Amino acid sequence: MLKPKTILWILLAVITLTAITHALKIYQLTDIPVTVNLILRWLVVATLIIHAIQKKNLTTWILISMVAGAEFGYDLPGFSLNLQLFSKIFLNLIKTIIAPLLFATLVVGIAGHSNLKQVGRMGWKSILYFEIVSTVALFIGLAAINLSGAGEGVILPEGSDHSAIPEIKKQTTQEIILHVFPENIAKAVYEGQVLQIVIFSIIFGIAVALLKEKHKSVMLRFSESLAETMFRFTNLIMYFAPLAVFAAIAYSVGHMGLDILFNLFKLLITLYVALVCFLLLVLFPIALTLKIPIKNFIRAVSEPASIAFATTSSESALPIAMEVMEKFGVPRKIVAFVMPTGYSFNLDGTTLYLSLATIFIAQVTGIHLSFEKQLIIVFTLMLTSKGVAGVPRASLVILLATATNFGLPVWPIFIILGIDELMDMARTSVNVIGNCLATVVIARWENEFDREAALKFNPDAVAK
Repeated sequence: MLKPKTILWILLAVITLTAITHALKIYQLTDIPVTVNLILRWLVVATLIIHAIQKKNLTTWILISMVAGAEFGYDLPGFSLNLQLFSKIFLNLIKTIIAPLLFATLVVGIAGHSNLKQVGRMGWKSILYFEIVSTVALFIGLAAINLSGAGEGVILPEGSDHSAIPEIKKQTTQEIILHVFPENIAKAVYEGQVLQIVIFSIIFGIAVALLKEKHKSVMLRFSESLAETMFRFTNLIMYFAPLAVFAAIAYSVGHMGLDILFNLFKLLITLYVALVCFLLLVLFPIALTLKIPIKNFIRAVSEPASIAFATTSSESALPIAMEVMEKFGVPRKIVAFVMPTGYSFNLDGTTLYLSLATIFIAQVTGIHLSFEKQLIIVFTLMLTSKGVAGVPRASLVILLATATNFGLPVWPIFIILGIDELMDMARTSVNVIGNCLATVVIARWENEFDREAALKFNPDAVAK
């Protein structure tokens, strides 16, 4: 688990390395030999690597790989261009997860949790709330990236392959609607048509929910096993992530120079500001309207949100989140239904990030997306984001699929990958906070929320 102090240390190292390099470049300091500065910078990198070896933590390795990659790309730009191969291998492995992960999570979510015979009114109430809140999150992300223009101003070097940037062909309304529905699921999987896979999975999940129990249980067990297998598959691939991050940021710096880092941090700031706005302008008013004890709610979600931030995994915070919300006055039956369902349908921080990152890709590549086209992307993400698992960096799967689906080049994702760890921490924490609040909202809607228990909530009692 990565401590905030360690995160600040790594961020300070990044800022220090960048400041030293640009000071030499801008002010042309000739009194300090270039070799001394080179050794100084690599001593900082070596210190961070030693720290990573001691921590034996994947998150730490990924963050430090970002720093080492930036330094490597600046010092050896020519050689760094060859490292893109490792990033492509990583993204190809990620692509293999898309279809089975979406299929398994959606089928389990619909057939396993949204059976109206079992959950009654909670089913449609939860889905309605999830859709409204996550849609608002998507629009906040859309507004934030358009206002900040974090991807604008990135100048591609002379001789870069502009042919990799395709033109977006205009489609009629009928063509867009027809393209949503698959004619052949195998073809949809082969072509990476994520929206078609989602539609097929939704209909398949409804069909499974209508089966008799002896057939339904078999399909559910298969889907659950497939989902669990894909989670493990993702975990295995993530061991390759530090090398992929190193290669991605080294290639970006070697290809475009250190100026690209400022666009990355501008993107990072845009995301954090957008997430704070979502918390203050959406979740906070909801809590006030429902007369939820704000101070005690913050105390209740602080621990699961901190775990999610440190591990970049919503699932790691699930057990303690369910426990504290039950202590907070939400009945167990509501917590048991809303929380797991929310992990497939109510990832507010991730949905906000997806709309923001998709438009960032278009800005970096100089592709102008009309307001109507951006709306189509948002409404597409309303469906595709529901298949995002609560595991580290699973949103990369949906982002890659969305870019491909709308004819956007995928190479800017290599750039985003460099700071994806820092972005994942914030959006995952918001995911957990949003799902905790969702349990209270549904409990209030069902008139089963114990406000007295919420007023008396003691976080120390949960640990006992």
